[in-house]
Order: sequence, then C-alpha cells, then structure tokens
Amino acid sequence: MRKFCFILPFLLLCAGATAQQSTIKGKIINTKTRETLPGVNIILDSVSGFVSDTDGNYSFTTKPGKTKLTFSFIGYTPETRTIMLNPGQSLTLNVSMSEQTLIIDGIVVSAGKFEQRISDVTVSMDVIKPEQIENHNTNDVTEILNKVPGVDIIASQPSIRGGSGYSYGTGNRVLVMVDDLPILSPDAGDAKWNFIPIENISQIEVLKGASSALFGSSALNGVINVRTAFPTDKPKTKILFNSGIYMNPKRKELIWWGDRKPWYMFMVDEQPWFSGLDLLHSRKIKNLDLVIGANGFTNQDFKQFTRELRGRANLNLRYRPKKVEGLSFGVNTNFMYVKGSEFFFWQNADSGAWRPNPNTLNPTKGYRLNTDPYVVYFDKKGSRYSLKTRYFRSVNFFSDTSDKNNTADLFFGDFQYQKSIKNKVNFTAGISGSYNMSSAALFGNHLGINLSVYSQFDATFWKKLSISLGIRGEYYRLDDNDAVSSFDIITSKDTIILPVRPVIRAGVNYQATKYTFIRASYGQGYRFPSIAERYVHTSIGGMNIFPNTDLKPETGWNAELGVKQGFKVGSWNGFADIAGFWTEYKNMVEFTFGVYKPDTALYPTLRDIGFKSINVGHALITGVDISIGAEGKIWEFPASFAVGYTYTNPVDLNYDPSVDTNGTADSRVLKYRYYHSVKANMEISFNRIQAGVDVQYTSNMINIDKIFGEELIPGIPSTSIMPGLNEYREKHNKGYFVMNIRGSFDITEKMKIGLIVKNLLNNEYMARPGIIEAPRNIAVQYSLTL
Repeated sequence: MRKFCFILPFLLLCAGATAQQSTIKGKIINTKTRETLPGVNIILDSVSGFVSDTDGNYSFTTKPGKTKLTFSFIGYTPETRTIMLNPGQSLTLNVSMSEQTLIIDGIVVSAGKFEQRISDVTVSMDVIKPEQIENHNTNDVTEILNKVPGVDIIASQPSIRGGSGYSYGTGNRVLVMVDDLPILSPDAGDAKWNFIPIENISQIEVLKGASSALFGSSALNGVINVRTAFPTDKPKTKILFNSGIYMNPKRKELIWWGDRKPWYMFMVDEQPWFSGLDLLHSRKIKNLDLVIGANGFTNQDFKQFTRELRGRANLNLRYRPKKVEGLSFGVNTNFMYVKGSEFFFWQNADSGAWRPNPNTLNPTKGYRLNTDPYVVYFDKKGSRYSLKTRYFRSVNFFSDTSDKNNTADLFFGDFQYQKSIKNKVNFTAGISGSYNMSSAALFGNHLGINLSVYSQFDATFWKKLSISLGIRGEYYRLDDNDAVSSFDIITSKDTIILPVRPVIRAGVNYQATKYTFIRASYGQGYRFPSIAERYVHTSIGGMNIFPNTDLKPETGWNAELGVKQGFKVGSWNGFADIAGFWTEYKNMVEFTFGVYKPDTALYPTLRDIGFKSINVGHALITGVDISIGAEGKIWEFPASFAVGYTYTNPVDLNYDPSVDTNGTADSRVLKYRYYHSVKANMEISFNRIQAGVDVQYTSNMINIDKIFGEELIPGIPSTSIMPGLNEYREKHNKGYFVMNIRGSFDITEKMKIGLIVKNLLNNEYMARPGIIEAPRNIAVQYSLTL
C-alpha cells in the first residue's frame, strides 16, 4: 500500500505532463501543381527535426507555447511559420511551397544517394529531362546521351571524358542503372540500351568520374542513372508515335536499296525506314500508385540486312498503407522481346560500306526481364530504411547457329539506412550483394558472387561548405576458386592479401558567393572483368577472339577541380561550369591484337592470330570540361540554350614504340579517342510553335588498331578484316560535324505534332571503324496527352 501511495503521485504527474502536450499536423503541397511533397524537412525551434511522409503528411507533439517551424525542401523556397500553441491543443497547419526556378538549383540524387541541389554536389554532373528525350525523338536512350558534353556511346559502349574507347567484347567502365539498381548484363557486363523504358523517365543523371565507393564495380569511369517517374495526383495518359525515313546519302555508291526511287516515296519497300510507339498511363488509386507503359519499335536500317523489331511492356506498383505512416512497398517490372540482326563492319569502304561482311552479320532474337520488389520506410525523426532488389534475365538466341546462344541471370539486393539531421548532415550506410549465373556455348557455365559494404557522410557547415566522404569494401568471386577482388598490401617483410577491394572518395564544395560554387573531388574506381572477357572464344569475320582467364581487375582514380557560376541577367538565368580533371588507370583492359599461340604448339598458325582482352598497363587521361546553359526570353518568347566543350589528352604511360606496333599512329595516344568535342543545343517557343537545333563537332580519331586496315596475308586483299579502311581514314579522318533540327506545333493543349531532321547536312562520318553512320533522316512525331 505504501508503494502504491508513493507511485501514484508520479503517475499522475506523468499523465498531467502528457495531457499538456500539443499536436501539430498537416499536409505539404507544391504551390503551383498542388502535388503533395514527400520528404520535406521540418525543423522545430532549430532543435528537433521531422520529415513529411510519402503523401506529404506530417504529425508530431511538442510543448505548448510559442513555436517556430521551418519547412525546407531541396529546390523549393523555405517556409517559416511562428505559432502559439495552447496546452492539449491539436493544430492542423497545411503549407504550400514554391519551386525555385534557377537552372543551377536543379535536383539530383546520384551524387550522394540523397536529394541535393546540383550546385552543391562535389563532382561534375549532367541532367537530362524527359522533355529533352521527347523533343529529340529518342527511340534509343543512347541518342540523347550522345548529346551530353563529354559523353560518347561508341558501338553501345559508353565513355565519359575519354575513359573508354571501342573494344568489342569488353564490359562497361560506366555503370548503367535504372532506379539506383544496375542493369548491366551478368555475362558480358554491357548495357542493353533498348531495354531502358524511355516512355517513363523522370530524369537521367550522368555522374562523371570514378564512383566505385558509392556504386561498386563498373563505376570506374562514371555512372548513368535512369530514374523512372511516379504518378502525380492527377491521372495521366500519353501516346507518342513517330515514323521516319532514311534519305539517300551524298555518295551514291553507298546505296544498296532502289536508288531510282525518290526519297519522298515513304511507302516504297526499298527505302530504309523506322517507326516507334510509346504508351503510358499513370494514376493514384487511393493508396496505390500505378504506372503502365509499353513501347514498340521497328527499324529497317540503312545498313543492309540490319533490322530491329522490339516490343516492351513495364509495370510499376507502389502501395502506401494508411495504418503505417512513412511505409511504402511495391514492385517494378519490365519485359522486352527483340528480334533483329547486328552489323559489325563493312564489306569494303566503297560500294560495300553499308553492306555487311558476310561473316559478321549475326541474326538474333531474345528477351530481357527485370522484376524489382522493394520496401521503403521513413520514420518521423528523419531516418530512411530501404530494401531494393532486382531479378534480371537476359536470353539471346542466334538464328544462324546454336553455338552462340546464351542465358544470364542476376539476383541483386541492396539494404540502405539513411539519416538526415536538420537538413545539414546526411549519413548513408548499406550492404549490397549479387549472385549471377550465366550459361553460353561460347564460354560455358559460370557463377559469380558479389558482396559489399559501403557508407557515405555528407555535411554542410556555415551554410557554405559541403563535405562528402565515402568508403566501400567489395568482395567478388567468380566460380569456385577465383577471388578476383583480392587486394595486396606490401610491407617491408611480406605481402598481405585481402579478399576485399577497398575504395574511397572525398569531395568538397564551397559557396564563395551567392551564385559561385567551387568544388574539388577525389574518387577511386575499379571494374571486375566480365565473364565474357575472361572466357569467350569465337570468331567474327575471320577475326579470332581468345579468352583470358588471367585477366585482372582494372583500377583507377579520378581527381577534379571545378567552378560553377550562376547568373541572372534580365529574364535570363543560367550557369557556366568549368572543370579540370585527371584520371589514371592501372591494369587497363584493352582489346589487343596479337599472336596467341598455345604453349603446347611449336609454331603459330592463322588460328592463333586475333584479339584478346589483356591488361595493358598504365593510362592517363587529363583534360577540361566547359559547359554553359541558360533559360530566358527572346522578344518575350521562352528560349533556352546549352553548349559544352570537352578536351581530353588520353595517353598510355607505358607506351614503347619499339614494342607496341599495334596502333595506326606512332603515338602513345590511347586507341579510339580524340582530343576535342563540342555539343550545343538551342530551343525557342513561339506561342504554339516550338523550334530547336543541336550540333556536334568531334575532332579526328587519332589512333586505332592497325590490323583492321591491313591484310592478314600480304598481297591477298580478301584477307583484310576491313577492306579499304586505311584509304578511307586517310581521306575522311578529319573530324566530323553533325546538325539536327526539329520543330513542333501544338494543335490543341493536349495534342502536338512535330518534325525532326537528323544529320541535316547529310554529312558522311564514322564514329568507329567499319561503320559509316546514318545519312540524313526525317521523322514525323505525334503526341497526345490526356
């Protein structure tokens, strides 16, 4: 009884204190669109921090009295409210926030795996918006990526600032992702670009420089992250159709189709043509977010016998239960069937330039599938928990022979914890793993296991200085006995071998003035060799390709110093950005020609001559990247422009002219690179009419594999891999200039028709040996949004 008498006053005191607490709740929306805003930071009296949930709702209890609330969200103008709360009061406070419209304040995620302004990141980044994809009539995402300064897609291989050239069969040094999950094939380590759902993209983020500390293997040269869109509060249905024709080139001997037909006869069978259809529907059904998309595309190509027919469908689902605030879970899935044939290189440089070498045309068909279950939870104190998984399958069936069929499966998972403190400190930690299986007649059956642990710390001091630090440890095992992720530590007495590959990154961004941002960064990178690089053994057009089971991982690092200067002049606002970069690679993998005689053979034969992926040594790439972009008005008409210039100096530091005779130039310049690149784009709107133009200039390709233009047996032209290549390069290898124009007309508020002309000047150019690129082509585009 005495104990009860002692405890009772305490319980009554606690109950009284609880009764005195006040409650604040509400919803946060976009002032212009009226859409809800999830993830808004709410600071209470500059002390406590809360975050709005996936529906923009927030709720918390606090002491009664005078209270100051600050609502802040990246890309929006902060809102402050001062209120007086009575004891036990429950107050509903809805807040609307306005977007900041400066280009320099664009929002990105890939730089640090959390939302931040592009001006605050410590590395160079570019962002592609969905309207750019549509306006350029993009049927394949590589078309729009090739318009980004410093980015090139050569024969499906991405390169950022000269980090990669053209090496058939080698994996990507740029990690390609969809919704923060890798989409590289498990066996070849390459990107299936036509599998990316261009009909449902919120934006594409291009991260330049080594980023393995955040993203793991293959981020040696950078990251391309495609982010799909969620539904808005208003349902949306969109239909986008385009159809076009390839016109006759200036050099008539290139034509293999009926050259007696005029180019404007669109229905003739002989003239190459293409056509595509995108469908998209998105809506919210109570607590369920639904996105359905589909794409169909056919290309009867300007290269003879080269075809592509694909159909793709995707479904995104996200559910947010009412009873658990901050929780969401769902699944994204994408399926594509593709049938066609690949063109590797020409018959000859004259009349056969668009006719394939008979032994290099590979008819194929297959399908791709990914299914991505995930769950995300935000608690009220600013913490975020997420589990993202992916199952990815790639299957290819070659029509001419079954010995090239292959199947690859990838199981991937990433668990991540993220904590945001007062919108000034962000901590991220995670663990990821993958298990891949591949089966192919060309290289057998193989299993790969990948495990990694990573963490990232980002903080802002004095509202001007941002610091970013990251570290990752990664383990990779291929088959039973091959831990290719081993890392050696050499001491004075011994060598310590670790089974884990560690990498770090660090960056700093200082806001010197209101619109001046100075950044510096250092990042390490690595790439584990793909299964195909190590084990594939085949022949294409008389060109033998040999396996290399001793291939080691590529490693490297990148350093950058940059300045971003924002400006606002009259109705115009924009930015100028200049960055100097220094990149080094060790054990760089190059597709190298040579004599690869088995140890058991006394003398080499023709069957021992060909290409193999080998570690060539030490490479250095230095240069500068300059970009200027702005939005404003010309005579009261909205307009925008962007221009970028990239200079690279890519060299092999181990080059020895007395030993290395594989290149066409007596130079240490890395193969399939160039020094200068300029890319520019401009758009203007005249009420219901929009017009645009984009141009690209690329200087000459300095160095390629010499063997491509030589005869394997001297004096016998038929043994040349690419007949006429040397003579063609001597005449045409002077760089190239390409101009594209486009225009559209808004028939109604929801209906638009457009005309797009690519390669307007009908220039002849070659991005990589053996293929002359597309002549002038014209397309009509129709879009309907409901």
